[in-house]
Amino acid sequence: MPNIKSSADLRNNYNEISSFCHNSSEPVFITKNGKGDLAVLSIEAYDQLMSRFELYGLIQDGLKDVKAGNTRPVSEALADIRNQRRQR
Repeated sequence: MPNIKSSADLRNNYNEISSFCHNSSEPVFITKNGKGDLAVLSIEAYDQLMSRFELYGLIQDGLKDVKAGNTRPVSEALADIRNQRRQR
């Protein structure tokens, strides 16, 4: 169940909301005049969310490459990696 607070709650109970976000890694949804306005979450939860988005983007790029036929045998790719490591 989402944790919903008013903008007045955010102003008056900042420390409580901050502790909740850090301890639960869940967002708090802030309303303004009875309507959704903001989602507040800890920096750690934000960083984790952004990392997931980046990973999903990379996976999507890989799936597009597979669909376009931009692939090669794994043995060939590993041989290239080994050769690059030897050259260092």
